[in-house]
Amino acid sequence: MVKAVRGMRDILPEQARRWDLVEQKLTEVIRGHAYEAIRLPLLEFTELFARGVGEATDIVEKEMYTLADRDGDSLSLRPEGTASSVRMLQEHGYLYNQTQRVFYAGPMFRYEKPQKGRYRQFYQIGAEAYGLAGPDIDAELIGLGWACWQALGIESMVRLEINTLGSADARKQYRNALVSYLSPLKDQLDEDSRRRLATNPMRILDSKNPETQQLLKDAPKLPDFVDGQSIEHYDGLKGFLQDLGIPFRENPNLVRGLDYYTHTVFEWITDDLGSQGAVCAGGRYDGLVERLGGRATPAVGFAIGLDRVVLLHELAHERAVEGAADVYVCVLDQQLNGAAMQTTQALRMALPSQRIRLHMGGGNLKKQLKKADASGAQVAVLVDQQSADDGGLTLKHLRDAALGQESLSFDAGVDRLRQG
Repeated sequence: MVKAVRGMRDILPEQARRWDLVEQKLTEVIRGHAYEAIRLPLLEFTELFARGVGEATDIVEKEMYTLADRDGDSLSLRPEGTASSVRMLQEHGYLYNQTQRVFYAGPMFRYEKPQKGRYRQFYQIGAEAYGLAGPDIDAELIGLGWACWQALGIESMVRLEINTLGSADARKQYRNALVSYLSPLKDQLDEDSRRRLATNPMRILDSKNPETQQLLKDAPKLPDFVDGQSIEHYDGLKGFLQDLGIPFRENPNLVRGLDYYTHTVFEWITDDLGSQGAVCAGGRYDGLVERLGGRATPAVGFAIGLDRVVLLHELAHERAVEGAADVYVCVLDQQLNGAAMQTTQALRMALPSQRIRLHMGGGNLKKQLKKADASGAQVAVLVDQQSADDGGLTLKHLRDAALGQESLSFDAGVDRLRQG
């Protein structure tokens, strides 16, 4: 038997219903903030991520799924969405002298060690703003994340951590100082940190190794290198967050793992999912458009990890998400199957927002009602000879015994179903 590829998991119907609910609520909130949807290709030239994400990052060095096509071009499945978003908007002329607010959703791919909350095919919803340089747009995006958690009822399960990396020059100066401090201590670092010392030293600040963290206590501090303009921007952001009533914690070791970040960085973190604590992360990447061949353009955004947010939603709302159907059509006589199909088709046209399932496979009414109950439907429509002859609807309320069963005209029955 052929099984799923390791790290590429199946999302079964009962799980997918919760996924649909979470995605719907998130996209409603994002659209409510006037961000417009874009759709990104799964495959890009590998060069896009090497230049955008950074050749020295773990993503590019170890985690991308890369292939050569028949023309010999190196292509990669997208490991994240921001570089693709910049490429798309720049290629089609949406960035020059314009502001844009966009969002995207879909699968990303990284060759990581699979565990709960981390998969090789994972799902993100990202929101990004271009052409706006002030801390107000940083605050809007963080507020957008906060609104998403409130819509899902998980705001008590996450906390916000923020930091500033300063300008690109300040970050470079700090990087050099950190390397100078850690180089004599190289043999005492954990394996990942030793490798990062030569390629991406600021990621060492994220190390979970206790011995490495102990060594970092006397290391140079990033805030000491941040320039005055960046501090002003950061102070403005903190003021806006206080105005919005969004609690936050400053974390000077928060640096993010991608090369393109400057100034503001932030993460929404939970303690309810073990080691996979980051459920949303983002920040400002003012140099990325220029890095990918465009004109200098301020930009900021975030990506929500749907896999982890769905897990949080399940913890917060243990009750199963609504069933597969709202209305279940039963057939009292198999000779009426054609009439039942016509009734079902008419109901679907009259009630496009409701999920209407027609029973198939035969069986007596008791068996059909058992399946109707299992589907999660609120109401069963019973197609008998009388309703087939007069075009009416016989409704049996499955969740409210007081309402019982009633026979109505088609229009009156539709109104009753529409009311719920």
